Amino acid sequence: MKLLTAAQTRALDQATVEAQDITSLELMERAATACTLWLLDELQPAFSTEIHVLCGPGNNGGDGLAVARHLHAAGYAPQVWLLPAEKHSTDFLHNQQQLPQTIRCQELSARRLPTLPTGAIVLDALFGTGLTRPLEGLPAKVVQHLNQMEATVVAVDIPSGLLSDSPNPTGSVVVRARYTLSFELPKLAFLLPRNAEFVGEWTVLPIGLDQSFIHNTPVDNYFVDATVLTGRLPRRARFSHKGTFGHALLLAGSYGKLGAAVLAARACLRGGVGLLTVRTPGVGYTVLQTSVPEAMALPDPGRDFVTELPELKPYAAIGMGPGLGQEESTAEVLRLLFQQTESRQALVLDADALNLLSTHRELLEKLPPDTLLTPHPKEFERLTGEPARDDYHRLGQLRAFCQEYRCYCVLKGDYTALGTPDGPVYFNSTGNPGMATGGSGDVLTGLLLALRADQRLSPLDAALLAVYAHGRAGDLAAEQSGEAGLIAGDLVQFIGPALRELES
Repeated sequence: MKLLTAAQTRALDQATVEAQDITSLELMERAATACTLWLLDELQPAFSTEIHVLCGPGNNGGDGLAVARHLHAAGYAPQVWLLPAEKHSTDFLHNQQQLPQTIRCQELSARRLPTLPTGAIVLDALFGTGLTRPLEGLPAKVVQHLNQMEATVVAVDIPSGLLSDSPNPTGSVVVRARYTLSFELPKLAFLLPRNAEFVGEWTVLPIGLDQSFIHNTPVDNYFVDATVLTGRLPRRARFSHKGTFGHALLLAGSYGKLGAAVLAARACLRGGVGLLTVRTPGVGYTVLQTSVPEAMALPDPGRDFVTELPELKPYAAIGMGPGLGQEESTAEVLRLLFQQTESRQALVLDADALNLLSTHRELLEKLPPDTLLTPHPKEFERLTGEPARDDYHRLGQLRAFCQEYRCYCVLKGDYTALGTPDGPVYFNSTGNPGMATGGSGDVLTGLLLALRADQRLSPLDAALLAVYAHGRAGDLAAEQSGEAGLIAGDLVQFIGPALRELES
């Protein structure tokens, strides 16, 4: 799914009105109907539940007024609160006139704020994506009051006060919604860590917006779900053999950190690689032969660290980093890897390979094209050499980094972001907090290595599939163990089922 800017969203609404020969009021009715149905289906309020609808003077407030009318028609008794303003949108005024006289309607003021009992439902329809500056004055007081209550807050379109295309200044007043209802598409603001406390659990409600406009509108950001990826994983032909799916080399492990190599190796095998060779220090030979018998173990002359680069010609993809350590001899291996990698060979770098790259920054200029890096935010900060001012700044850094070094970069976290050499950023839709555990990143590295070894996949498709399947494996594992009980080894067991879901 594309992530449109606020301006593009407004243009989409207008394009829908023109293409479908409807009025803006009819489109507003669609949105209000979708919101009402969601409220009744998901929250299932009793008729005695207090429902308060807070409306601003624009079209977001018009949505709220229409929802209040629909709730009243369904037998509820919503209470409407209006934010005073000198000017109101045309559609707001129309919906205000359509309100039944039996709906209680009051104007907000500093002395008249809604009393919200625990269990009340509040619909936040104060301000939508058209907001361009932080709230102040009475709107800010209303939101501060709302945030102190223990009601269930549902934001229409976007939580009031949250800027959709830029960071909120420190100290901005923003509605803390438990649920956010977006129309047709999610918004970039929903996917950024700093905004999680405001957005809560978000849902996309389809309202029939013009798909042709969406298809033809260029964007910088995408949200990736199963509908985008299903069918991109190539089917396995009947007469395939192990050479069909690539031979991968994994350089991983050091004394005390061999578990990372084991996890990455198991994930690579579960990811469908044809052959896997694991280069570990000498101390890891027995461990690998015992715990991952399906892989070939290639011990390094060094006992505790990887000190030499093996011959690379047999391999379609090479992964380096999990549990590797940061010895100077290992840094030399990374340098040689960049020098000897052929254009047909894919590289995946994680963990200590990234730390070595950050320490030896001159190697960034030698990064082979289409290399795939998998940093978490702190590792990425070390790679760029500059702390991010905010989430939007970090996205800009990611985009610039990938374009400068012609690489793919998986910035790990909730809604993991994949940066690309061509500029677009892809946000992942799978995963859960239970995956915030040691070894989860090693599993991702192994899975990425497996799919990069499959020469039938483009670098972009391999990365998107791996990131999605990794998160989906975490979701499947959490269904059995719960999030608190999830460990990285559980993810490996569900890689196969996650990939199978994407085959048909």
